[in-house]
Parts: sequence; structure tokens; C-alpha cells
Amino acid sequence: MPVIRPLPPELINQIAAGEVIERPSSVVKELVENSLDAGASRIEVDIEQGGARLIRVRDDGGGIAPDELPLAVASHATSKIGSFDDLEHVASMGFRGEALASVSSVARFALTSRLREADAAFRIEVDGGRLQAARPAQHPAGTSVEVRDLFYNVPARKKFMRAERTEFAHIDDLLKSLALARGGVEFRLSHNGKPVRIWKAARDAQAQLARVAEVLGDDFPAQSLRVDHAAAGMRLSGWVGLPTASRSQADQQYFYVNGRLVRDRVVAHAVRQAYADVLFHGRHPAFVLYLELDPVGVDVNVHPAKHEVRFREQRLVHDFLYRTLHEALAQTRAGQVESHAQDDDGRLHMSTAGAGAMHAHAPGLPSIARTAVWPARAEQNRLALGVRDEPLADYAALLGESPRSASAAVAMPVAEEGEAPPLGYAIAQLKSIYVLAENAQGLVLVDMHAAHERITYEKLKAGRTSSNLRSQLLLVPLNLAVSAKEAAAAEEHGDALAEWGLELSRSGPSGVVVRRIPALLEGADVTQLTRDVLAELAQHGSSRRLQELENELLSTMACHGSVRAGRRLSLPEMNALLREMEATERSGQCNHGRPTWTQLSLSELDRLFMRGR
Repeated sequence: MPVIRPLPPELINQIAAGEVIERPSSVVKELVENSLDAGASRIEVDIEQGGARLIRVRDDGGGIAPDELPLAVASHATSKIGSFDDLEHVASMGFRGEALASVSSVARFALTSRLREADAAFRIEVDGGRLQAARPAQHPAGTSVEVRDLFYNVPARKKFMRAERTEFAHIDDLLKSLALARGGVEFRLSHNGKPVRIWKAARDAQAQLARVAEVLGDDFPAQSLRVDHAAAGMRLSGWVGLPTASRSQADQQYFYVNGRLVRDRVVAHAVRQAYADVLFHGRHPAFVLYLELDPVGVDVNVHPAKHEVRFREQRLVHDFLYRTLHEALAQTRAGQVESHAQDDDGRLHMSTAGAGAMHAHAPGLPSIARTAVWPARAEQNRLALGVRDEPLADYAALLGESPRSASAAVAMPVAEEGEAPPLGYAIAQLKSIYVLAENAQGLVLVDMHAAHERITYEKLKAGRTSSNLRSQLLLVPLNLAVSAKEAAAAEEHGDALAEWGLELSRSGPSGVVVRRIPALLEGADVTQLTRDVLAELAQHGSSRRLQELENELLSTMACHGSVRAGRRLSLPEMNALLREMEATERSGQCNHGRPTWTQLSLSELDRLFMRGR
């Protein structure tokens, strides 16, 4: 019969190392996070052979007292928490007290540290879990940790290590994520004695944006929106990539909760939903986002490597993230020129302004632009010199609306001489597919069908929102067997579902009855629709499946109701389309996430024709 016996400390630490230390980058993560918790303003990471031979992390933090050095490598010894209340308010990167004990049990380990006010430094060494006595050493204020021959005493683990290049790539990616998290800290990374990365401390918002550009690419700032919004005790700030700058992989997504990089299903779902109406199928957005909330509202003690968190108010967090990002993306309009400016409090905000952008809305009337003075090209553009209203009949013909009297138009602001709206004025139509226009920056090309499709789609959505949704009574009520959790969700959210036209009632511990569905979804698979909605309600506390299905239908209707490629448009019609694009939310992309317009600047055109060379 097996005998129950306590495990030796060395084996306990090696088991813990199996959970915490997956590869060399895991060691770097634990050591750098300790440096950050020590208040370091400069951190140097030296790597040899991808971390298999050496990992050295130096910092200028507060240091460790000589008599505490042995405790630093002891299991479950930490200075970061001392009570259960501390555990509920964790604000530090580390808190378990396992990292150094685990690392030192599977490598040749040395720790040298000096307090800022001390005259000398002290060093301890651990070889395979065997601690040697502390001795004096030479070291500036701060701490250095050396990890040599990782997994030398655990051959089975060492076999799982990949090639040197692969392991170093993981370390490089890790340092990038930490550099984004702590803009005020200087990071240096070298490999085999050669400098690889130097991130100077970012002292202001512009420098932080420059660091973001270093990590995500020089094009990211110009292809992103600045987000900074606070509500319900939370604040979300950072940058989200424009839908037209999406990627084939989710490799540039950085989300931080109170400074900690995390992967979370609630966050991923909220971001995906926010981009659902503007992102091309199979594409992924790029973003760097920072969520700040009271530490008591998030449990970071979920995963040994601290990659995951658990929100205490998941639905509240989900809705806050979704609404903030959804509204930010909704404000993107074709023709906007983005500029990043710093305000008095040091925060960075995105402002959008087109050269001479002017549009307004009258009740029940499409936006009508007033045409400004155009230089010598005015006659070619068939626009009269001076200022006049674009013909409402032409505009109505484009959108399929009834012509209205020009006297019904509300007076619009007039552009100063030489100014033009953001998308400029139409000059031609190419192959009955593209509208060509000239604006202050150069040449604008518009996919007329894609642009008009978005305009029509947004009008349909607005019309749906402003009126009560009609529901369709099923001839025979549908009885469905679901989980008890899903049945409870149907009962709890019955009123909200009814507002969308879906009438459900609980018929037992694990059953629901469907009596009505939205009229727009007549012919849909009611069984699958109901199961999808209840599954999301049970997991996230909210569901957007009904809205998604209706949006899909509205998108199809918009596609068939928009101007088609091959149709000749008059110049007034083209200009009307441009003005409406400037006034429509999300008009930079069609309903399927494809771009509706692009800009060629004069400098780009000059390069094409080698002018100035």
C-alpha cells in the first residue's frame, strides 16, 4: 500500500517550476517583474544562447537587505503581501513568492543586491536548490540576478526547449509587452553580447506613442485611434487600430489590466464585438489598451504564471469595454485627418479634422454640402464659381429618395476661399466603379458601391433603432431543451429579449418555449438562433446575436439597395456621395470591412512620376 509522506523542499520547488517556468522567457518575465516591483527605472536583460546558457537581469531598484537574501529564494516568502486583505488588493506584478525559489531549483542561480543607502552589496548563490552563505560583493545600488544552465538538472524539461533563435524571439516579444506596460522605465536587451533593443524612458505622452510605434511599427500611430474614457469606476486608455489596418493574425494585441498583460475571454469577446461591424472576415485588429480599475474588482490569483485574471463584475467590464471601443470606431468617418495632440494633463487625445470639413443635417433631409470657391478647375468640374446648393433632385436620385424643394435645405456654413471638404470635389468617374476627387492633400479615390453601401446600411440601422421592432408570431410554439443555466438566463433576460422581438419563456428547470421572433429574421433557424442567444447570455450576461443577425440582413439589404458598379454618376451625384460619406459613421469601411476610399498625396504622386529628382 502506498505510503503518504511529505515531499522534500527541492522537489516541491521543481514541481512549482513546472507550473511557472515553461521556457527561458518565463524566467525573464519573473525577474523583470520583480525589478519593476522594486521601483526600477532602468532594467538591463542580457541573454546568451537564447537563455539556455545565461539570463542576467540588472536593475537600479531599491535592493534587498543582506539578511533577507536567503528569504528571497525561499518558497512562499514575499514582501508584497502579508494578509488576506493584501491578497484582495494586489497592485504588484508578483505576490506568490514562488518565482525565485522555482528558478533556483532548476538552474545555477546567483543574486547580488545592494540597498540604496548601504555601503556594500552582498551575493548569494544557489546550485540546484542548495543555498550558499551570503558574501560581500561589488555592485551599484539595485539588484542583479544570474540564471545559468537552465534545466541542467531536469533533462526531461531541457528536451522541450526550442532552437536558440526561437527562444530568444519569445524573450524579445516578452520585453516588448513589458516595455509597453511601463513607459517610464528604460529597458535594454542584448543577446550573445550584442545590443538588440534599447527603449529609453518615455517621459511624456508623445514619447510613449513613439515607443508604441517601435513595437507595433512606424505606421501604427497614423492608422490608430486614441482612446481615453472613464466610467463606472474604470478607465480605458490606449490605441486601437483602424479596421482598414487589420492583420491576418492576432499578433499585435496588447491588453493590460492595472499594468499586467493578460489574456481574458471577456476582454476578447468585447473587442471582437466592437469590431464586428467594420472588420473584414478573418482579420484581426491591432491595439494597445490599458484598463484601470480598483484591484478589489479583479482577481489576479487565477493562474500560476499570472497570464489570466477574473473580473468580479464580468458583465459590467464587458459592456464598458464594448461601448467604449464601439463608440470610438463609430466616430471614424471618411476624410478624417488624424492628429495626436497633448493636452494640459499630459494625456493624448485623437482629434479628427478635415480641411474645411463642413456638413450638417436637417430633420428628414440628407446632408447637403455647400460648394466653396474652386480655382481654375471650377468650370471643368461643372461647378459654378461662387457658392450654391447641390441639386437635391440629383442627390435624391442617387439615394432613391423623393426630390425635395431646395428651399427646404437648411443654410450650410460656407468654406473660405481655397478650402475644400475632407474628400474634396469630384472630378471624374473611372470605369463606372471609382469616383476620383481632388482635395487639399491630393487625389481621393472612392469605391462608390462600397461607400454607398455603408451609407445605406447606417441609415437602415438608424431607422431600426428609432422604431419598435416588429415580431413574428410562430404558428406553433417551439419547445427547446437547454441547460439549467441557459433556462435561468432566458427567465432573467426575458424583457430585454422581448425588446428585440424574441419572446421566450421558461418551461421548466431545463426548458424554454419560443413564441415570437423578430420579423426581420423570418425564415431563420429558430432553434439555432435561440441556442446561440442563450449560450451567450449564460456565459457573458449579455448577447448580441440577435443584433448581429439583423445587421447581417440589413447589410444584405444595403448591398442590394446601393448604387452598383457600372452606373454612370453625374458630378453632382458624386459630390453628394462624398458629402454623405463625410457625415456617416464608420464610412471608412463598407459593411464587410473593406476600405471605401484611399488618399494619394501630392508627394506620393510626385514619387510615381519621379518629379523633383
